[in-house]
Order: sequence, then C-alpha cells, then structure tokens
Amino acid sequence: MIRIDYLAARDDALLAYQHRPGRGPTLVFLPGYGSDMEGGKAVALDAWAESQSRAMLRFDYGGCGISGGDFEAQTLRMWLDDALAMIDRLVEGPVVLVGSSMGGWLMLHAALARPERVAGLVGIAAAPDFTAWGFTETQKRTLLTEGRLVEPNPYGEKPLVTTRAFWESGEALRVLHVQLPIDCPVRLLHGLADSEVPYQRSWELAQQLRSADVQLTYVKKGDHRLSRDQDIALLTATVSTLLETL
Repeated sequence: MIRIDYLAARDDALLAYQHRPGRGPTLVFLPGYGSDMEGGKAVALDAWAESQSRAMLRFDYGGCGISGGDFEAQTLRMWLDDALAMIDRLVEGPVVLVGSSMGGWLMLHAALARPERVAGLVGIAAAPDFTAWGFTETQKRTLLTEGRLVEPNPYGEKPLVTTRAFWESGEALRVLHVQLPIDCPVRLLHGLADSEVPYQRSWELAQQLRSADVQLTYVKKGDHRLSRDQDIALLTATVSTLLETL
C-alpha cells in the first residue's frame, strides 16, 4: 500500500497525495467536483498502474478528501493551481492527465499551462464550462443573491454545496468559446445515459481541440460515473492504448 504524503502547496492547506513510482509517462488523476483520490475510478486506475509498473499520482484538492482547507472556501482556480503544483513539484518528465467530470475541465487548463509536460489527455464525462450550462437561471440567481447553493448529493449523504466564489471562478475559466491550442493525443469517454453532463458536451469539446489525434467513445448505457466493471475495463484499455503510442 502506498503511503499518503502531503505537499505544502498553499499557505492555507496541506494537500494529500499518493505517488506511485514506475514507468512513465506518469498518470495523474484529476477528480470531479466534491470527489477525491479514493474514488472508484482513481483507485481502479491506480491498481492497474501498479500491475503494469506504471507511475501514477493521485491527490486531493484543497478542502477535499483528507487535504486541509475549507471546502466552501475553494474555487476552480485554486484547484487548478493545486493540480499544477502536483505536476510541477512531484513529477519528473511527461504526464498523462486523466480527468473525471470537473477534472476534465481542469486537465484542459493544465494542458494549456504546461504544454511541454502534458503528453496526453483522457477525459471521463469531461465537463468544461459547467458553470455556464450546468445551472438553471434560478440556481444562478440563488448563487448571486445568497452566495451559496445547496442541493441533494446523488453520491453521498452530505448535501452538495456550490459557492458564488466557485461559480464566478468557473465563469472566468471557460474554454469552449475558442479553439483550444492543445496538440497532444486526447481520448474522451462519455456515457449516453449521463444525466448530469450531456454527452454532446464531449462532442463539442472534440470539435474545439486543435489536436489531430482526438478519439471520442460513447458508452450506450453508461451513466455519469462510468464506474461499472465494463466502464473501468474501457478506461484502463483506453489509457493502456494511449500510453503505447507515446
């Protein structure tokens, strides 16, 4: 079992991570909103990486999992800075970023910020710009007037909280309105039964990427999490095939 270490990447929080040494490029998993490095896909991919002697890094954003910080004080920009700190300070050589939902948004920004380091991208129900299309006008008014939005969490007992600061940060980091100058290979996986991120979003993203090597795979009965056994098998096969080309 890999030990948990902490990176002092910020003044306000120690960031928890697990770094498995091995063959590169290093896989870096970027969780979705409110998730952490102990999510099913992250753990399954790490187990696969171990079986293949592949290097992998998992971590918790500030305020998530066992990292320090107040969840409601976080913004998308802060979590992007966390991801970049992990890449810059813990990993040598190229990385392949695997982003789930919101993590698929962050992986795009990381690839734009570190083009010389990012060798490939794998998006799982990637959700770039979800602050623009993922909230109703009523929800946006609540965020603006009350400063926070509280909703039932389909994946846990605690309610899902979104703050005005996070929403405004997301609006400032939207990417799909322009072509994205990302040239590395990109693989996108999306379930056709996804009720949270419409599968058309991955198609839209594929059109905006400058890379000539973009492949989009739809899973007919796959939901947003894509965490069934067959979904995990698809993920590891996709990552494996991508790594073989690098």
